[in-house]
Amino acid sequence: MADHVYDPAEIEPRWQRVWAEEHTWEVSNDEIADDDVYVLEMLPYPSGEPHIGHLKVYSVGDAVAHFNRRTGRRVLHPMGYDAFGLPAENHAIKTGQHPRESTNAAIASFQEQFRSWGVSIDWTREFATCEPEYYRWTQWIFLRLYERGLAYRKDAAVNWCPKDATVLANEQVVDGRCERCGTEVEVRQLEQWFFRITDYADRLLDDLDIIDWPEHVKTMQRNWIGRSEGAEVTFHCEELDVDYPVFTTRPDTLFGATFFVMAPEHPDVLRLAAGTEHEEAVRDYINHALTAEKEDRGDADKPKTGVFLGRHVVNPVNGEKLPMYVADYVLMEYGTGAIMAVPGHDERDFAFAQAYNLPVKRVIGGGEELPYVGDGPLVHSHPNFDGLHNRDALEKITAWLDRDGKGHQSINYRLRDWLLSRQRYWGCPIPIIHCPTCGMVQVPDDALPVELPDIADYAPKGKSPLAAAEDWVNTECPKCYGPAKRETDTMDTFVDSSWYFLRYCDPDNGDAPWDPKVVNAWMPVDQYIGGVEHAILHLLYARFFCKALTDLELLDVNEPFARLFTQGMITKDGAKMSKSKGNVVSPREIVAKYGADTARCYILFIGPPDQDADWSDDGVDGMQRFLGRLWRTCAEAADELPDEPAPAEASDDDTLRVMRKAHWAIDKVTHDVAGRFAFNTAIAAVMELMNELTPAKRGSAEPGAVRFALATAASLLFPFAPHTSADAYEKLTGRRVWEEPWPAADSRFLEADTFELVAQVNGKVRDRVTAPSGASKDDLEALARGSEKVQAFLDGKDVVKVIVVPEKLVNIVVR
Repeated sequence: MADHVYDPAEIEPRWQRVWAEEHTWEVSNDEIADDDVYVLEMLPYPSGEPHIGHLKVYSVGDAVAHFNRRTGRRVLHPMGYDAFGLPAENHAIKTGQHPRESTNAAIASFQEQFRSWGVSIDWTREFATCEPEYYRWTQWIFLRLYERGLAYRKDAAVNWCPKDATVLANEQVVDGRCERCGTEVEVRQLEQWFFRITDYADRLLDDLDIIDWPEHVKTMQRNWIGRSEGAEVTFHCEELDVDYPVFTTRPDTLFGATFFVMAPEHPDVLRLAAGTEHEEAVRDYINHALTAEKEDRGDADKPKTGVFLGRHVVNPVNGEKLPMYVADYVLMEYGTGAIMAVPGHDERDFAFAQAYNLPVKRVIGGGEELPYVGDGPLVHSHPNFDGLHNRDALEKITAWLDRDGKGHQSINYRLRDWLLSRQRYWGCPIPIIHCPTCGMVQVPDDALPVELPDIADYAPKGKSPLAAAEDWVNTECPKCYGPAKRETDTMDTFVDSSWYFLRYCDPDNGDAPWDPKVVNAWMPVDQYIGGVEHAILHLLYARFFCKALTDLELLDVNEPFARLFTQGMITKDGAKMSKSKGNVVSPREIVAKYGADTARCYILFIGPPDQDADWSDDGVDGMQRFLGRLWRTCAEAADELPDEPAPAEASDDDTLRVMRKAHWAIDKVTHDVAGRFAFNTAIAAVMELMNELTPAKRGSAEPGAVRFALATAASLLFPFAPHTSADAYEKLTGRRVWEEPWPAADSRFLEADTFELVAQVNGKVRDRVTAPSGASKDDLEALARGSEKVQAFLDGKDVVKVIVVPEKLVNIVVR
């Protein structure tokens, strides 16, 4: 008997060479079929080396890609790098290299490791967003949006990160701090570029109903868009002769307003305070307010603070002058960033009024509380409305405002336009020229790309480092041919990643960003995979781009990602991995020690992939032992057992048991992978199958049955451990497993005495119970009710109805 030693360091590079030399995972754009599949992981930031999260997301994506190929579909599975922006530039600053050098070095590291993991990538479609061949088309898309008024420039109060020395979009500020570096954000008044994403608020909201995404991600986007119905009422500041609109869902309380409050982020706060004795106090208050968590700012129990702006507005319904304040309990995300304060009927307004000795006016009767937040008849309002129930008066007051030009019915969104310009070097140049005669002029299409110049001093300075590159900045106006200057701000890196999935479809096209026939054939992405941290930023922006490009008749895809899967985080010792905690797991070290297949299998085995899971070094050892046992058992069987086909019928109990277990595993893994991405239980099913195939367990089973079951185990494990499985499968069969169809379960061998009954309460799985096959509905209900886990959700509840699906589940509906 040969001495079979499992050696990942020999097996894995050998199969990687085969796949590379034979271009196994490449797909062409010729005759794209309707059932071809586009599987995509979110493209990584290449700064430093891949981390454990990359290993997980590509292990998930590769499993999906392999399964789809084996079920007869061609799979587009490309790779690229989100190589512009703050992550790459900050890494360069940290290492003392030029961003181009550090980014190229990081990309080389990513390439090396992804290849060492055996990820089934079509490398012919690879690109980085910092390549001129790519960002030429980013600039081209920007110009198409600019021509339609969807890209514009305006003066605005913006979020400013002092450390990164650049502006941030609202979505990039978390609890008053830069999401990237954690520095407290300041407010500055600057001229900036925006995308008019608010024009698409309703479509971004409504179309969430047509995509197969996790509900929690949809909820996050719905909340961020934040649609609400009410009235917009205009308050006039006579000192500056400026109107300030306010959105309110309670026009019935307008007559009770006694002061006016603006959010610290409101773009006019600094302007209002300018030149008054309150200017310095207002500026200090704003910068302090932005460091507070927004959830705390809106808390009704939090002490209310604010500063008088030295100005007043006129209440349009009664002509009363209301003092204007800035206060942190008002959020820019709601309405217009300004509110009419009604302390008689709002607890937070009341607390502020108490703190600053402001008047309280009641306009709804029916309660003695101060403030009164309930309903009742209107009082002290207007003869037309006094006596009406406040809820009945809502539409009447709104119509009255509209008739008199004081306001109108309105729909409000929390969503704000996307601030896209950055005062940093390492980004896509904005293709606009500023001419003293012609104003803002587009760079002609045939002059694209506007290439990013190489400059030695790229450190952030509070304005774009590109401003110092005079030879690049000074140019000729394309219209009048007079002297002009280039735009020196660069684009937010999220612009680059808002369309990269389209370029993968047609990456070598030098005449256009894509061929419409090709991109419309591959798109939308059938399965998108990535972290939930991108639920608002990247996913929302990508959806906006697709809708805008479709409106421009450049695309025929309203939604970029048909299905979305968000993976959980890998922790160590119960905590998020970080160098400061000393709990970082290096994929490079794990693969070097255990092999890529062990790393990939373990990271999918430690829990449902959509949930967080804790890394265990002992668990990695166990996974390597399992893979080694599978490989050795297959190698020994190939040497020792006669090469016989699988029996069509079982001649004895041992053969029947082996065949039943093999087909059970086929059925289990197929449903776990195809239906719910339950890779952990799929791998556990292969382990369970292997436990039945040890020489002691398989007993006198026919050699053909044992060979079939072992080949089945290797075949089912291939999406998770491709190198080990390919080697084991070839030893047993002489064939290549990836060229074989996905195994199909034979119903004749699936008959069993028991099955797993799913027990639900109100549609949520509470337990899984072993039940006898053929049991009646009454017996199944009794089994479900008898579960202690189910009982915990039934105690004290009324059972409305019980739904029994024979051989499958029981759902008990309670109230």
